[in-house]
Amino acid sequence: MARMVFAIAPVRMFSMTNEQEQDFGNLISAGHIDHDVFRAIADCTYDWESWHAPDGKLVWVNAAVERMTGCSPAECLKMPDYPLPLVAVEDREKVAAVMADAKEGGSGNDVEFRGQHRDGSERWMAVSWQPMSDLSHRHLGFRASVRDVTERHQLREELRMHNQHLEQLVQERTAKIAQLEEHRLRMEKLAALGQMAAGVAHEVNNPLAGIRNAFALFKSSLPEDDENYELLELIDSEIDRISAITHQMYQLYRPSQQQATTFDLERTIAGVVALLQPQATKSKVQIDVITGQCQPAEQLEATQVELREGEVKQILFNIVRNAIQASPRSGVVKIEFTLSNLQATISVTDQGAGVTADVAKRLFEPFFTTKSDTTRQGMGLGLSVSRSLAEAMNGAIDVDHKFTNGACFKVTLPRRLKQV
Repeated sequence: MARMVFAIAPVRMFSMTNEQEQDFGNLISAGHIDHDVFRAIADCTYDWESWHAPDGKLVWVNAAVERMTGCSPAECLKMPDYPLPLVAVEDREKVAAVMADAKEGGSGNDVEFRGQHRDGSERWMAVSWQPMSDLSHRHLGFRASVRDVTERHQLREELRMHNQHLEQLVQERTAKIAQLEEHRLRMEKLAALGQMAAGVAHEVNNPLAGIRNAFALFKSSLPEDDENYELLELIDSEIDRISAITHQMYQLYRPSQQQATTFDLERTIAGVVALLQPQATKSKVQIDVITGQCQPAEQLEATQVELREGEVKQILFNIVRNAIQASPRSGVVKIEFTLSNLQATISVTDQGAGVTADVAKRLFEPFFTTKSDTTRQGMGLGLSVSRSLAEAMNGAIDVDHKFTNGACFKVTLPRRLKQV
């Protein structure tokens, strides 16, 4: 859309009335300027020029008005409310205020408005206005000058868009820097925890092995019908739990030693489900596996991937086990996976209480857990271990905390892991 400028400025000029024509003739005589030459200069001015009587009535307008609006000077002289019919409806109030100020003897410059062409198009214009008087300082009305500023307005709009784009880029870069800084701090925290965890795991694991061996001998000497035999079973399970915790502490920070192999992801998921089925049955939770769209990749069958199978199993085991523990009785845990040419996506959805936004921010931190102490179900290392393993394979794990009626964990991995 084009833009015009409507301008009114004080000048000494002639009028189309007899009295003003005489005054104007005197001005020409005083300046030794030929009347026809002066009229030709005014008529041929490129900007849209108009001269108004003190009451605002149009007495003269040059030919530029037809080029800019499609209306001839003769048509303009017949308009009772000139120049409002030549102005876009949205800006008529603004131009009416300019005319009112001009009739009061005021002046102004470069007030922008949208001009309405006869063909229906609009252009941006800018108006300037000034009062006029003769040599004796008698008020003769005012002059308005309108200039087409469409190109200027377009350039200004382009500049605004460029500035907006630059601001968006700055915001994106700032957010990226903040994300990298957060990641760096997390890595430093993990490194510090890693040193502590590795030392603790090592110190605990050695005496734990001796305790396990001694306890196995003691347990084997006690008959199963002994009244305290159940206590021995409890001690045995607790030793296993301590051993699992130390193993997780090793897994969280130890670089992977596994090599990528080609395996059937659907079969691996089925194997994880089989391992967790006793726990699901005990909790009366149903596990459903849904196979989504799977397309063959280069040298791979439809459901095959090339990853570290053991680590994929551990990721799925941790997430599915958490889903079972979070589900109510008679709940359903859904495992859905899809395979594209480059990516493997596995979603695990439960019907539990869900995850709040505050919890979602800390869910993958080491030793953070939402499980009560009475459940004795872990120390909050499972998800942290899973994320570390996924990121080591150039993947990611995310949780949808806005998911209704439960939580949804999404594991994204490359279809094929590049060997380094």
